[in-house]
Amino acid sequence: MSKIKLSKNFIRNTVKLALNEDLFPYGDITSNLVRDNKIIKCKLISNQDAVIGGLLFAKHAFSLIDKKIKFIIKKRDGSFVKKKSLVAIVQGKAQNILIAERVALNFLSHISGIATKTNQFVKLTGKKCKICCTRKTIPNLRVIQKYAVKLGGGINHRFNLSDEYLIKDNHIASSDIKKLVSLAIKNKRGRKITVEVDNLKQIKQIIGLKFNTILFDNMNIKNLKAAVKLTKKHYETEASGNITLKKVKQIAATGVDRISIGSITHSVPGVDLKLEI
Repeated sequence: MSKIKLSKNFIRNTVKLALNEDLFPYGDITSNLVRDNKIIKCKLISNQDAVIGGLLFAKHAFSLIDKKIKFIIKKRDGSFVKKKSLVAIVQGKAQNILIAERVALNFLSHISGIATKTNQFVKLTGKKCKICCTRKTIPNLRVIQKYAVKLGGGINHRFNLSDEYLIKDNHIASSDIKKLVSLAIKNKRGRKITVEVDNLKQIKQIIGLKFNTILFDNMNIKNLKAAVKLTKKHYETEASGNITLKKVKQIAATGVDRISIGSITHSVPGVDLKLEI
């Protein structure tokens, strides 16, 4: 699997694009009304319990507008904070802080939201079962979102279509499951192979073939238990499909090695944060 890399240049360039989106073509016409050079000190506060993430994105949002703005980090990425906790202090010219405020908070809110939701799932499943994300990410934000999942204690599935073989239901509907798995084994060249199944009949068609992971999609608990029992000695096991906080503990109890959840990246609410002057 490709490694998630958050270099200084990547963060800077990502934030720069976000600022350009916010400021094109005439800049912040409202904050430009604040004409004096007053220096202010702001507190960045979390309005809820959360796992914080994206602090360097916020820092770059301010520094790209004004290098003289001080962004003093009080909590590190991946740390759990209580409601009303001080996350960072921002000090500098009022006008420039106001210009960068929303972009900084947007990055923090989104990354922290994913980390927080992932962590809720992780706490429910325990140490034996891992929570992982999928490719159901917002286009062009995959690196950031998968980074956020790791902050919350989850793990990353394949990063893109070149990383691993993942033979899914529509592949199988277009061909033959055993034929597809055999071709993947023949051409794997060190890549991992995951095969998605939704019933016990499909499992019996491929069991014994040498691949890595078997993914049980949208199985009920009874069938999932039977599937895990049948395959656990041979493959890494994974469950997926409409996983919720209410159901995840019961699914983990079936003995699956990991649970993949698309919602932790594609539909998570942001964390409520504020910049208080």
